[in-house]
Amino acid sequence: MRNDEIEEQETPETNEENTAPQDSPYHLGSVITHRGDRVIYCLTIIGQIEGHYVLPSNNKSTKYEHVIPTLVAIDEDEHIDGLLLLLNTAGGDVEAGLAIAELISGMKKPSVSIVLGGGHSIGIPLAVCTDRSFIVKSASMTVHPVRTTGLTVGAPQTFEYFRKMQERITKFIVDNSNISSEEFSKLMLNTGELVTDIGTILDGEAAVKCGLIDQVGTLAQAVDALYSLIEEQRKE
Repeated sequence: MRNDEIEEQETPETNEENTAPQDSPYHLGSVITHRGDRVIYCLTIIGQIEGHYVLPSNNKSTKYEHVIPTLVAIDEDEHIDGLLLLLNTAGGDVEAGLAIAELISGMKKPSVSIVLGGGHSIGIPLAVCTDRSFIVKSASMTVHPVRTTGLTVGAPQTFEYFRKMQERITKFIVDNSNISSEEFSKLMLNTGELVTDIGTILDGEAAVKCGLIDQVGTLAQAVDALYSLIEEQRKE
């Protein structure tokens, strides 16, 4: 995305010195907002997570080389108190998605995610990596094993590589949510729901019932939860 295509966002009046240049990570279609003197950064993850290969220009994508430095800037910026992660993603590059999720889970600032529309595939680690996770009633999440398209080497080492990659994803999800490894594997290997694949589609309430997401809620509830976490951290 070119800088001249990005609408400049205004920072809160209470933090005028936090105004960043237009080519900084703060100008990526996201917004900085506030309630009183508490400031939060709203980061959007949309379309496909773009990794080491550039996606076609007609694809909506989130570029990990943009998001990673943005997360570092957010965590180190003394004017920002918390992160709100807005998700509507079809998945994408596994390593890029995991890299973003690991950074968010390791932030010292409070964070809250909300799944809007969809949080599929590698979008699941991104949905659960925050301190609290929400999903709207109409959203869905597709749980399925790691897969690839195109030419692959038909050798035991290839399948072992995919097995280890899936273990990394499963472990991260289990460690950052309330779902068990057995339950997640059961959803992932379900053969009776998807026509051309194995896996499970969860709506908002089902995602909460199985322990994947903390709560079904609205944007207002997610924002309120984030400000509550900010207040708790300040008291500590």
